[in-house]
Amino acid sequence: MMRLSGRFRSALIIGFQGIRARKMRTFLSMISLFLGVLAVVTVQAGAETVRTLRLADVELQQGRDGTRVMYVPPLGEATKITKETIAGRPGAAASYGLQAIIGEPRVRPINPGAMPFEHLDQMDGGEVYGPETRFEMQCDDAGNCRPVPVNASAPLPKGAAIEVQLFALVNDVRQFRPFRPVTGTFLDFAGEPSYSPRLVINKAAAVGFAKYRVPAEMRLDGATANPTPRIIGVVDDGSSQPAAYARADEIDNWLPAATAAAPGASADPKAAMMMSGPPLEVSFAPGNGELEALLTRKLIAAGVPRESLHVSERNARKDFEQELAILNAIFLGMAGLVLLIGVAGILNVGLATVGERVEEFALRRAVGTPRILLAGIVLAETLLTGLLTAGAAIGTAAAGVSVATQVLGERIPQLRDVSFPWQAGVAGVIAGLIAGILGGSIPALRAARIPIATVMRA
Repeated sequence: MMRLSGRFRSALIIGFQGIRARKMRTFLSMISLFLGVLAVVTVQAGAETVRTLRLADVELQQGRDGTRVMYVPPLGEATKITKETIAGRPGAAASYGLQAIIGEPRVRPINPGAMPFEHLDQMDGGEVYGPETRFEMQCDDAGNCRPVPVNASAPLPKGAAIEVQLFALVNDVRQFRPFRPVTGTFLDFAGEPSYSPRLVINKAAAVGFAKYRVPAEMRLDGATANPTPRIIGVVDDGSSQPAAYARADEIDNWLPAATAAAPGASADPKAAMMMSGPPLEVSFAPGNGELEALLTRKLIAAGVPRESLHVSERNARKDFEQELAILNAIFLGMAGLVLLIGVAGILNVGLATVGERVEEFALRRAVGTPRILLAGIVLAETLLTGLLTAGAAIGTAAAGVSVATQVLGERIPQLRDVSFPWQAGVAGVIAGLIAGILGGSIPALRAARIPIATVMRA
């Protein structure tokens, strides 16, 4: 081991001296290799950045991987039991959705159906009816279906109102969906609920509230009265549809209490319960199976059929990991072709260098230098050249990522927290080593085969 270590050290020292003696030739070979290594580093950095951003967007909309989601139907006391069971408990949160209109009462909202504001120019100008209007689906001969009012009252006039999708939350949902803060604060679930619901809107809704002035009055279907909301913050939730988030207990203050059918009213236990509002989506953190099992037992004991409690696990990474792997392989293949050009440059320079140093290598053989050490000297030069080139390419790519985040971070918030991925640095080092080995193997073999008699030419 000591002998091998000595030979390896000698090869590195002599190889480094050879690089210093031929600076211009080394520089030219590095130029040809630089683009190839930079292409590999750029592709790997881009793939890791896209993977990180894509996963972050999926987490914003669907939740973190490993989250278990239970859908609780609004049967009887199921909603009340769910809220009481998970309220204030770590590792669990629930939400249910409502359509809310903020602004003037009894008017048509600016964006019917919580339409994104940038799509308002695509509206067909159709009439918007009151909440008491019932609709049925009608289809033409081509199979195109659309809702048609059955008992239409007079269409609502246009007015200063904005429609949003309202999510009533039990506990902080950010432990599962890491919203990006934009301005203001998020909901505080400590303390007593307020009769003036606090709202946190997303960026899509903030566009409308910044553009239009609307009164602070919120309409909810089935509400006993119209509350006065307060907008306390803006978040990026990855959705293009205007949405708002509020504490469920603050919204419940304005909704009628759920009631169950009288016991014994029907022999069928399922018929003895009434639908009481929208279904709940309950999220459990990984490893929180005890709370999930407790809630399941309580719901079943309250008469909720077990088959109606649907549980699924978020695993969004698998949905796009294969697609990203295919794209990454394609671009890495293209970068590999560029890298081969650099390898050819190192090979050409290495063969020319060995041809010029024939007498030197023959003299070393004559004084007892082993063939393997001669090959190691040549290979050490190409490996050092490859590593130096990899370092320059990695530094250039890292500087490029830093500049891009500073320049584009204001316009693209997702890029603010992006940093140079370490996987790209490792890929660059590996590419430099592979290029050094491929470009130096043939010159190293040629140097090792130089006969001792060649020294007589000197």
